[in-house]
Amino acid sequence: MTMKPILEAKNLLTSPKKIFITTHHKPDGDAIGSMLALHHYLQIKGHHVYSVAPSEVPEFLEWLPGVQQVINYEAQATEAQTALHNADIIFCLDFNDFSRTKLLEPLLAAATAPKLLIDHHLFPKPVWDFGTSRPEKSSTCEMVYDYINEMGDNALINLDIAKCLYTGAMTDTGSFRFPCTSGDVHRMIADLLDKGLVQGPIHEAVYDSWSADRMRFVGYSLIEKMELFPKWSAGIIAISRKDLKLFGLNTGDTEGLVQYPLSVRGISFSTLITERSDEVKLSFRSKGDFNVNEFARTHFQGGGHFNASGGKSSESLNDTILRFKQILSEFHPR
Repeated sequence: MTMKPILEAKNLLTSPKKIFITTHHKPDGDAIGSMLALHHYLQIKGHHVYSVAPSEVPEFLEWLPGVQQVINYEAQATEAQTALHNADIIFCLDFNDFSRTKLLEPLLAAATAPKLLIDHHLFPKPVWDFGTSRPEKSSTCEMVYDYINEMGDNALINLDIAKCLYTGAMTDTGSFRFPCTSGDVHRMIADLLDKGLVQGPIHEAVYDSWSADRMRFVGYSLIEKMELFPKWSAGIIAISRKDLKLFGLNTGDTEGLVQYPLSVRGISFSTLITERSDEVKLSFRSKGDFNVNEFARTHFQGGGHFNASGGKSSESLNDTILRFKQILSEFHPR
């Protein structure tokens, strides 16, 4: 199926509709920020909107405007299924494959309502009726901002929408320091600031509200779990379920941990390996010209962006670590 440009679906929104919005499993700041920004915008336009996250919202995002309206599929499956069944339109944000929604995957695949995609990951599957996929964009929040503008509705961006958009752009750009931070990103932020946004409290809510256990966990991870391989400019942090339980971590508490090895001089490729209840998850980050999207796709059933990608393994944590190190040993030293 060939995905039509998202603006060609504009006529679907000319009268009030029941709209279902979802994002990927284990949502981050860009996932929840873009979903809620679009939620607020569509409500202003007179639509009935249901936002469903495949799993719980991380604690550091619970302050976002409208977050109390988000349905957690894992805890409220019946409510989410009813919303999807009754939907006239389905928006999918910040993922390029239904499999990224875990338990929602078969329901989305079977749904007959028009499906619209707004996403910035490479190689979207051909399953959407309408959409926009732009990997060069910093974040899905930037793309939601563009979409609102393309609909001729910039004037409808209020402070609730602005806070959500800023949060997603801020977190997906590493506070505007990653290479994906284009001039368009800064122009968007300037517009949001001109509309009255105050960014300081957002930084504080996201980055300065850790629990003491999370802070101790980061220290423990860096001392006990980080391995560095200067020969291959690489670093790894491997976290077991036992480690997560020891510190009583919540969803989102490992956010940003993969970045730490990149702060070491000479390290340009970092991997976080986390043991979950059903599989082992891998997060990859790089600096410079190392393509972690290709690495993830080749070795760990994943993908994402050039410098930021993810993958998974059905092997045990120890076997995954051993396989990763074997792959790493086959690299040519820098």
